[in-house]
Amino acid sequence: MSTPLDAPGDGDIAVLDRELEELLREETQEPGDHERFSHYVKKEKILESAMTGKPVRALCGKKWTPGRDPEKFPVCPTCKEIYESLNK
Repeated sequence: MSTPLDAPGDGDIAVLDRELEELLREETQEPGDHERFSHYVKKEKILESAMTGKPVRALCGKKWTPGRDPEKFPVCPTCKEIYESLNK
């Protein structure tokens, strides 16, 4: 019994899944300074993102999937300004 030459195998489907996942990840990340700054995000959203891989939205509006140590970067000035205005 033979199969059509263009029928995808299990390996092909895995490659397509990875490519689709990468496209979706790129779509959810906005260009800008999120790579240069630490941003303010609700703690529960960070935990949810760590568990699900879903992106988060910072106070300044930046949307990305966290994955680096925020202690290594300066705080986003816009997030800091918004946070301070909320605490007054």
